[in-house]
Amino acid sequence: PNKSCVRVCKNDFLIVRGAVIQYPATVEMADGYDYDLITLGAGSGGVRASRFAATIYKAKVAVVELPFGFVSSETIGGAGGTCVIRGCVPKKLLVYGSQFSEEFADAKGFGWSVNSTPTHTWAELVGSKSKEIQRLNTTYGSILKNAGVEYIEGRGSIAGPNTVDISLPDGSKRTLRAKNILVATGGYAYKLDIPGAEHAITSDEALSLDSLPAGPIAVIGAGYIACEFAGIFRGLGVETHLMFRGDKVLRGFDEECRVQVQENLEKRGIQVHAHSTPTRIVRNDDGSHTLFYKDAEGQEQGLSCGLVMMATGRKPRIANLGLDTVGVEVGRDGAIKVDQYSRTNVPGVWAIGDVTNRINLTPVALMEGMAFAKSCFAGELTTPDYNFVPSAVFCQPPLASVGFSEEAAVAELAGDIDVYVSKFRPMKYTLSGREEKTLMKLLVHAETDRVVGCHMVGPDAPEIMQGLAVALKCGATKEQFDSTVGIHPSAAEEFVTMRTRTRRVQGTGSAKL
Repeated sequence: PNKSCVRVCKNDFLIVRGAVIQYPATVEMADGYDYDLITLGAGSGGVRASRFAATIYKAKVAVVELPFGFVSSETIGGAGGTCVIRGCVPKKLLVYGSQFSEEFADAKGFGWSVNSTPTHTWAELVGSKSKEIQRLNTTYGSILKNAGVEYIEGRGSIAGPNTVDISLPDGSKRTLRAKNILVATGGYAYKLDIPGAEHAITSDEALSLDSLPAGPIAVIGAGYIACEFAGIFRGLGVETHLMFRGDKVLRGFDEECRVQVQENLEKRGIQVHAHSTPTRIVRNDDGSHTLFYKDAEGQEQGLSCGLVMMATGRKPRIANLGLDTVGVEVGRDGAIKVDQYSRTNVPGVWAIGDVTNRINLTPVALMEGMAFAKSCFAGELTTPDYNFVPSAVFCQPPLASVGFSEEAAVAELAGDIDVYVSKFRPMKYTLSGREEKTLMKLLVHAETDRVVGCHMVGPDAPEIMQGLAVALKCGATKEQFDSTVGIHPSAAEEFVTMRTRTRRVQGTGSAKL
């Protein structure tokens, strides 16, 4: 640690991989500093970084976050951030709620009599969701408090070197000085710049709607959020349209998986409009909307709908943070530029999470937060490891992946790549009659026999993929997969019983394992 701002006390130890490392039990401020660390943003990454800094490295820490609310704005935020309040967690709860329609339909094949059509009350689901999110928001505040972190509600901005101005909800202001400032303000959903965009909602509002419209819902976008919400709305019985400019959903994922997901979306009744470019939204006198768009032939079409949702991406939340005051560099995409240790170009200013636009996933922000704390307070520069980061899309059924897609493996790796693909009807559907296939895929670097990619589209894919991510992180080979005894009967056992290679492709890259 920096000897100018710490004093080592006795009997405070941390055991890491069998080694005993002594850390300071308390941190003594350098002259003129109120804190060792002020974190702007109490989302997943900011909370993890602050908690580790305070509990493991005994730093004096304050976290600044906007007042709680379900829909984010320049004045609304809340402890827990996007993931907890208006992202992963509430989205997954709504996915659960929408899946019951599938269960009701499938139950008939197992002898259950469904004598009437089940009805759903949206307001009840949203009300239950909101109670849980409020509980989690309180929990995150308690986590910080229990770690000895001061939680300050207000808007924080960098006012100068090592200086943060805070505008409090009552209109008063505080000015604090810190040895280090961590920016962890996340991102926000943005809309297409087309006429009538103000009539559309984003995922923030979608999670807190008072009611669902009687008419169709149009979801614009082809990424995680678009596919997930299209499944939610359709599962709850609303006619749903998914519209995007490209040919398939989920750009960047394995091509075969993209095809399978899009096929599943269509089979579940979602009307997919590929090669379609929205041009304007008109609000009609009866409160409905008309979404105008150009189709694949360039002809303008109109879609009448009760609601338009834009799931067209997210941008780093950097407005009014005072970054320009100290000269923090920002990229063309609006993200804060950082090095491999999450340091900006300004000494003492760091940034993690979505505001840096590296890999925008909650667990990655947690990893970056822990690496930051170690780099900043243990005197040991630590690089987050972005290799073999698993991810999932909670469309219905879900997609989960870890490692290289086939396309990325071909582009980046040298040598032959063996591809194993299995596509089958899940056992449950043999009785329910649902016409839907599960896709599983392994990519193996032939020279080393190392498994470099695992992909699945089907029920429980995220749960299965989390375990496989451990295997790939440990460098598992295809021989080790093959020697593993499967759990029968399960879908997961297919990953350890794929013996016949589907094809071999040639890597055109230069990377070697």
